[in-house]
Amino acid sequence: MARVVVTGSSGKLGQAVVTDLAEHGYDVVTVDQVSPPPGQPGQFTRADLTDLGQVVELLTGVDDRYSGVDAVVHLAAIPAPGLRTSGATFHNNVPSTFDVFQAAKIAGVKKVVWASSETVLGLPFDVPPPYVPVDEAYAVLPNSTYSLGKAVEEEMARHFARWDPELSIIGLRFSNVMALADYAEFPSWQNDAKRRRWNLWGYIDARDGAQAVRLAVETEVKGFEAFVIANADTVMERPSADLVAEEFPGVEVRCPLEGTETLLSIDKARRLLGFEPQHSWRDAVGHASSV
Repeated sequence: MARVVVTGSSGKLGQAVVTDLAEHGYDVVTVDQVSPPPGQPGQFTRADLTDLGQVVELLTGVDDRYSGVDAVVHLAAIPAPGLRTSGATFHNNVPSTFDVFQAAKIAGVKKVVWASSETVLGLPFDVPPPYVPVDEAYAVLPNSTYSLGKAVEEEMARHFARWDPELSIIGLRFSNVMALADYAEFPSWQNDAKRRRWNLWGYIDARDGAQAVRLAVETEVKGFEAFVIANADTVMERPSADLVAEEFPGVEVRCPLEGTETLLSIDKARRLLGFEPQHSWRDAVGHASSV
């Protein structure tokens, strides 16, 4: 049974990731500064990820509870701009990610998966994207200190991979993570395309985000790779082509847009990870409205 450390395990995405890994037979070590939800599988350890020594312990063994790990999934962070001051966000997120990368190097852990962000694509798209659907091919365009931190983390990952050809270090550029209860709000956006233009009307169901994490843990891909992780559809009922024509006239459309398909391209994740979203808000909204 492979052992995986999951940081940020008490968060919205973290909870889904822990559940999915446990259901697929992984031995999970959960790490957060917030207590785990009742019944969460795995062994919980409270830790400060800005302390490299603590992170090294997490990846080598905590007392007699376990010894050695096979992979680390790093989700812990201040999760969005504006929740804390810009300086506090940067000084928490970037050092903790460095500590995870460095601790993995020290511990000999060759599989690192961490949460990058869709924000590096240029969100909130006050300046239109270079083309749609957006993908991983163009250089990062951070527009906030939070996003700048994610861009720095990706650059760090590139060099950790350069130093160790056997390392697999994968950044997942998650779109706006949604739990089932969040879908109750989706109908309120339908009459105003501007409400969600900031991320090209994208989202990721937490369960599909967890699928992407597990596939990244299991992939044989070596080196640094970044993947956009979004659902296959948008948050809107209107066709994607209409949304682009209304809100981003003049932006190059690089492929025919079918129906409500995502404008955050997941082609790379499909091709290299085998990622395929299974959960749409369209199937869940009736249930969510009754939650």
